[in-house]
Amino acid sequence: MPSPVIAVSDALADLPDWRRADDPRPAIARSLIFVDFNAAFGFMSRVALKAEVMDHHPEWSNVYNRVEIVLTTHDANGVTQKDLDLARFIDAVAGAAK
Repeated sequence: MPSPVIAVSDALADLPDWRRADDPRPAIARSLIFVDFNAAFGFMSRVALKAEVMDHHPEWSNVYNRVEIVLTTHDANGVTQKDLDLARFIDAVAGAAK
């Protein structure tokens, strides 16, 4: 059974670095810029390991030092606690990477 859906506005209340995704689906997004490709890729590797343990994977892209992330829970058709938990982990890793 999917997790309960959380309104995007409620989800963003505690995630100041995130925004409503430019997407028709309910989703949250964040853009990050690192010093170089190595730092961006290292960040993505750390997040990928956590996402695999959570069995909750981000939609993301990487071009050189930029990483674009979208979080939504596909089987719930919206934002859930899984997204909030992964967003907080992403924020912690991003803060440590700077």
